[in-house]
Amino acid sequence: MGSVYLRGNVYWIKYYRQGKCFRESSDSTKKMVAKKLLSRREGEIAQGKIPGVQFEKVRFEDLAEEFLRDYRINQKKSLVKAERSVNHLKKIFERVSVPQITTPRINKFIEYRIDEGASNATVNRELSALKRMLNLGAQQTPPLVDRVPHISMLEENNVRTGFFEYDEFLALRSCMPEYLKGFVTFGYKSGWRVSEITGLKWSNVDLENRVVCLEIGTTKNKEGRTIYLDDELLAIFNIQRQLQKGGKKILPNVFPNRAGTGPLKDFRKAWKTACKDAGVPGRIFHDLRRTAVRNMVRSGIPEQVAMAISGHKTRSVFERYNIVSEGDLMVAARKQEEYLKNQLGTVSGTVTEIQNKKASS
Repeated sequence: MGSVYLRGNVYWIKYYRQGKCFRESSDSTKKMVAKKLLSRREGEIAQGKIPGVQFEKVRFEDLAEEFLRDYRINQKKSLVKAERSVNHLKKIFERVSVPQITTPRINKFIEYRIDEGASNATVNRELSALKRMLNLGAQQTPPLVDRVPHISMLEENNVRTGFFEYDEFLALRSCMPEYLKGFVTFGYKSGWRVSEITGLKWSNVDLENRVVCLEIGTTKNKEGRTIYLDDELLAIFNIQRQLQKGGKKILPNVFPNRAGTGPLKDFRKAWKTACKDAGVPGRIFHDLRRTAVRNMVRSGIPEQVAMAISGHKTRSVFERYNIVSEGDLMVAARKQEEYLKNQLGTVSGTVTEIQNKKASS
């Protein structure tokens, strides 16, 4: 049985759950407010719920730590992105208790990030991180979260438009530092994700049979993948091997950093400079992936095979990368015109020619 008592000018309540005594301030000088709070707490206990005061002790930082711990335990490759999302969320939710993570506060965060210039896609990734934190908290024993508020996602434009024409790629590669030329060439031809290429190890390479494999569980979609090296890629891999032998240190990674002392990690500055020098500023490495998909389809490779090479699991995602350019449309128009000219039993001549004939008769 609970009770209400006065401490100074503020009413407090006392109640029991599983033999443990709980004391909680009503933050009010009115006894009726304290009685209502006591009734609510006793109702929660009767329903088998943990009293809300327990959740008020849990802060955003507690949820964020459990969220990042889940990434570390499961060895998720996007840990850095998760940490970045947490840092942005802290700007609004730092030191905020769980019951205060409400829809209005979430909307305030959205407004704040948009004012900072973040794209809808970026904000959605951060909202997804927040939702994951809350869900993980609710799954704990005992739970850290009593309810997960509704989080509405922003509308995104997922259409991908960046790609390299062949002359643009050659210009980019010529502007790249020597240690990155083979790296970008492999990306241009394979369509693999940047993390898959930087993490590629010699243990995954069979030069004699010209095969490169990614083991099950090491890719984004958790599926294994195998590709065959054409003459240019085989030459690149042989050069990479000889360079490491020349340095008298064979590293696990096929594409090491500039110094040749470890795996390639951050090459953004070199990439940005090369793009600017090549006359294609603003391009991103992922454009090579989109370009590889388009090139494979254009060259007549069946879509199912192209998806197996690039690692696209669903056709809907693959289709977004199969970009149509103005050149494609021009070729289609010419092919259609040629087709119509070759049809039997149709009026010969173009519309313009027919109109000229009618005008002269």
